[in-house]
Amino acid sequence: MVSAVLQGLVGKRLDMSVRREKRFGTWFYRKWVRTLDGRKVRIFGTPKAEGLPETRAGAEEAERRAITRVLNTGELKKLVKIMKEVPTVREFSEVFLEASRIMNKPSSVESKEKIRRVHIVPRIGDLRLDQVTYSVIEDLKVALAKASINTDKTYREAKIETTSKRRLSAKTINNCLTVLRRMLVVARKRGHITSVPDFEWMKSVRPEFDFLDFEEAERLVNAAEGEWRTMIVVALRTGMRHGELIALRWEDVDLVAGRITVRQNCVSGVIGTPKSGKPREIPLGDDVRGVLKAQRHLRGPLVFCEMDGKMLKVSMTRHPLWRACKRAGLRQITWHTLRHSFASHLVMRGATMTAVQELLGHSSIVMTMRYAHLGPQVVRETVRLLDGLGREWAEQSKNAAK
Repeated sequence: MVSAVLQGLVGKRLDMSVRREKRFGTWFYRKWVRTLDGRKVRIFGTPKAEGLPETRAGAEEAERRAITRVLNTGELKKLVKIMKEVPTVREFSEVFLEASRIMNKPSSVESKEKIRRVHIVPRIGDLRLDQVTYSVIEDLKVALAKASINTDKTYREAKIETTSKRRLSAKTINNCLTVLRRMLVVARKRGHITSVPDFEWMKSVRPEFDFLDFEEAERLVNAAEGEWRTMIVVALRTGMRHGELIALRWEDVDLVAGRITVRQNCVSGVIGTPKSGKPREIPLGDDVRGVLKAQRHLRGPLVFCEMDGKMLKVSMTRHPLWRACKRAGLRQITWHTLRHSFASHLVMRGATMTAVQELLGHSSIVMTMRYAHLGPQVVRETVRLLDGLGREWAEQSKNAAK
């Protein structure tokens, strides 16, 4: 009966139109169906959505079921309305980014926009939000890994010698999945979809960080010159980020009380709040207070700036640090290495993780715990707090027995 109804309503228009997606290799159906009353509707789906095998026959059966379900339940108009209302990933990603510009920092928005433009939209941009299933997400993850491998192959075939890896790391792929998941969460809250599919993350190894030991740090300071020496000392003794250093104002420096209040951070030329979103105070030692007193100038409100008082650019600060490294006989490092050195020195001298977290401005202790292995003596001292408890327990039991 169903077959007769289908043939009577749509006639030759029901010829199967299943295809296999070239990029992911998955089967799907997509076609327009016109009823006898002149209405036209486009149907789309995959055999996996119907619990059918991932084959041509499965896709054909899924198409038959979709048409049967629509015609037998009288939901043709409803289906057309839903298909018109649910936006594609490409369309909704623009809305998602506009909302992100209000809530997030410019650097975060820039990162999301790049992931959307380079990795997400080219691969699944034409899918509706309700078509982004677990299978699609898994296929996207595989495609991202394959694309990175193909890039390496292209470089080898072109015989271009390069030391940089062109492969997407597991962390980068997870970042792409994070943006996609957040986009689907927002879509669910807006009522475009009813649920968010499961995400399975790739296992990634936390990269090792570089830092200077005490002797290397002293050599670097002695090899630096002028105001760059002051900036290096402040970085080594406060752990401030590079963007916080170049955005530091004299009004945020209290040399009498001996503290710096970190209120600003500069990323890509845009001044905003620190990464944690809130200011923090950093006590100053005598050596930092001394170099900052000698740094006093009248060029403008910034502590570290150009001769005309303008803010320093990243390119201006990179080479002076490298020159100091060369004079000191050290490897080439970055300003962030000095931040790592500050935290590492604190831990090696017995500082607690919570104190280091507060000084660095980490929003989570997880970020700070990367330095924990540098202070084994702290762990040993903590365990030694238990020494003597056995004797105390025995003494208490003896007294209780009396």
